[in-house]
Amino acid sequence: MNTFHNILLAVTASAALMGAASCASGAHGGSGGEVTGVGGTAWAEPTPYGMVLVDRGSVQMGPQKDDSAWNIKANPRGVTVDAFWMDETEITNAKYKQFVFWVRDSIIRERLADPAYGGNEDFKIEEDRDGNPITPHLNWNKAIPWRNPNEDEQRAIESVYRINPITGVKELDGTQLNYRYEVYNHTEAAKRRNRLDPARRNYNTDLPVPTDIPVISKDTAWVTDYGEIMRETITRGLTGDYDFLNTYIVNVYPDTTAWVNDFENAYNEPYVRMYFAHGGYSDYPVVGVSWEQANAFANWRTDFLKRSLGKQGVYIEPYRLPTEAEWEYAARAGVSENMYPWDGDLTMSEDKGCFYANFKPQEGNFVKDGHVITSRVGTYAPNDFGLYDMAGNVSEWTSTAYTESVDRLTSDLNPEYRYDAAKEDPYRMKRKIVRGGSWKDVAHNIRSDLRMWEYQNEQRSYIGFRCVRTQIGFAKGTKQNNKKAK
Repeated sequence: MNTFHNILLAVTASAALMGAASCASGAHGGSGGEVTGVGGTAWAEPTPYGMVLVDRGSVQMGPQKDDSAWNIKANPRGVTVDAFWMDETEITNAKYKQFVFWVRDSIIRERLADPAYGGNEDFKIEEDRDGNPITPHLNWNKAIPWRNPNEDEQRAIESVYRINPITGVKELDGTQLNYRYEVYNHTEAAKRRNRLDPARRNYNTDLPVPTDIPVISKDTAWVTDYGEIMRETITRGLTGDYDFLNTYIVNVYPDTTAWVNDFENAYNEPYVRMYFAHGGYSDYPVVGVSWEQANAFANWRTDFLKRSLGKQGVYIEPYRLPTEAEWEYAARAGVSENMYPWDGDLTMSEDKGCFYANFKPQEGNFVKDGHVITSRVGTYAPNDFGLYDMAGNVSEWTSTAYTESVDRLTSDLNPEYRYDAAKEDPYRMKRKIVRGGSWKDVAHNIRSDLRMWEYQNEQRSYIGFRCVRTQIGFAKGTKQNNKKAK
């Protein structure tokens, strides 16, 4: 897990102690009684590992001109997005495998601390250094005894594996790899209608203070005694801040069978066995990952960084999926005229005859661009923002929910439409926007100005993802404007 340790410097504590500030020279009269403000620690946010900065800017989202061949009408809409960091490549099998192995190792550590497997207390911390009880958590500084384990330790390690009844080969039991996490819904908690103090829900003093109790929806999840993940959305009257804390449990192992299920009457079994498991595909984009699994990865990535810092109370902007607007702005390098991540409407250079992306150039001819399925991330040249594979290779999940009227529902400032579908909701309400097209798509479908969708629990052999993080502070100037200035 050394890769993620490279980003330990990506976060720094920037909070100033108010008590200390009140003692500073001039706080009460040193500046002649004028209000001069309270100073704070100024710092430049280091570049997170493997990410590039997408400076704030605006773009005309959507097709800029009619396309009669595909029955597309021009419907550009101007939007502005703030600066954010974005993975320069799609998340690879190697990076996602680190998440899978972390979940595996957490299960093993939990069992090593369980009396049923020997009860080694060193694998779980339940007291602080002074002996005071704390919320129990796993001790990641205690190494798993992979070599020369005793009998109980061996049983704990082997418990996350299974013997394939057909081949007799020992393999990781993906059905056990469940990741539990909690998300505080800051947006709903910030809305006036959900304030705990009724007098602050409406500032119009001509109206009486509301007496009704706001109704909220809260997601919960648990695992049954049979290992089945259960999810429930509770609707109830607001009682406190805890009502905005949502709990999710997600099985994180990718669906390797997508290679067969996505293509009928095709011999894709080797990809089922090798694509995620074999080291030869380590630098290829992970696929077979649902929207829900991609969100779980982003949450784990955030917590993994926090744990690596080893500090309490340090705030960092979380890793997350990009909004649709962020994705399109980044893909088009902030240039409204761009139909693709590159200049012009062609998918290959006229002088050299080289393709700009991995897609399906002709019917039945996947290999014309040099690849049959996915390609290693970063194989093709990046766009002007330094981002690779924003067209083709794999389609990418966004955080944005799909509805036919999404453009009319969202603001033109950092537009986003979120809908956390309840289990009981109709399936059509569980659609999420995917962008960029994939290795199996024709040139039209890898355009950066077109949206597509998929159900949030689907796992496809042609859909992956990348993460973003909102930049702390402000950018010095957009690359879009800098490019025009040149």
